[in-house]
Amino acid sequence: MSWAAIENDAGVFTELLQQMQVKGLQVDELYSLDLDALKDLQYAELWAHCAVLSVFARPIYGLIVLYKWRPPEKDERPVIKDAVPNLFFANQIINNACATQAILSVLLNSPGVTLSDDLKKLKEFAKDLPPELKGLAIVNCESIRMCSNSFARSEIPEEQKSSSNDDDVYHFISYVPVDGVLYELDGLKEGPISLGKCPGGVGDMGWLKMAQPVILERIDRFTQNEIRFSVMAILKNRKEMYTAELKELQRKRESLLSQMGDPTPGRHVPSVEQSLAEVAAQIEAVTEKIIMEEEKFKKWKTENIRRKHNYIPFLFNFLKILEEKQQLKPLIEKAKTKQKSHSTNPR
Repeated sequence: MSWAAIENDAGVFTELLQQMQVKGLQVDELYSLDLDALKDLQYAELWAHCAVLSVFARPIYGLIVLYKWRPPEKDERPVIKDAVPNLFFANQIINNACATQAILSVLLNSPGVTLSDDLKKLKEFAKDLPPELKGLAIVNCESIRMCSNSFARSEIPEEQKSSSNDDDVYHFISYVPVDGVLYELDGLKEGPISLGKCPGGVGDMGWLKMAQPVILERIDRFTQNEIRFSVMAILKNRKEMYTAELKELQRKRESLLSQMGDPTPGRHVPSVEQSLAEVAAQIEAVTEKIIMEEEKFKKWKTENIRRKHNYIPFLFNFLKILEEKQQLKPLIEKAKTKQKSHSTNPR
């Protein structure tokens, strides 16, 4: 039962969640691990007249770090080999299932996520199994494999490829809080690594503050020779969050407008007008965010359609037509000459 490698892309992972029937979530790439940036992702404060009207939580359920794999370095941190209640940890059995397994490591350890029937059955079936058999249960789950493989690029079959020691292999590690403890879940290790107790849960900054230095330290170790790494967050659907915030702001605006028409003596009209202006500005900002999310999802959909399309028949017939018109061989010779010129005259 083969698994195909899938591209490390937020749009791919988000659609993968949708195909696995997990609703209300998305995956976003993080370009900064600054605590202020993480706080902006986690919370939204609605203000009026220098006062916080309400705070919206935007849960981040887990972080996934991707980096180019290299031979393991010595890791002195203790690995938990005994089963941990409520923690789903699976060993990685197949390389190409790594990305999907990292996503599942977050989903299956997040009580606030509504799982599909297939994922519920998988979790229930494998919950008491050792990590090796948990990993085997994942790679043998046909519905998950089909969802993951739907994003495979059309290319030369694996058995026809020539192997190379320079082939890039990438690895994924998940960070997720479970029962007040932050865990690092690396399927290549014997078990999970506890990073310590963290206050609050997925809706709190505590676990993100703990995860940040651990991830930055890992990145710092790689940046000397490698720049290909990324950090993804599995979080509540942003458009749904912004829509809820917009409705709250609209209710507040209606309340302020009614106060403007209240003839009660002593009513501070200037302060109400100021609050109304502040709320109007926030409505405009949130509306813009909703539009940006809609555009982002449209872009992701287009890119994923292109990823899944099989261009090989088109390319084959294109080359065939060039050959029939006796244009293929001259183009090949021209390309060889150009390549030779670049190799003999490096910049």
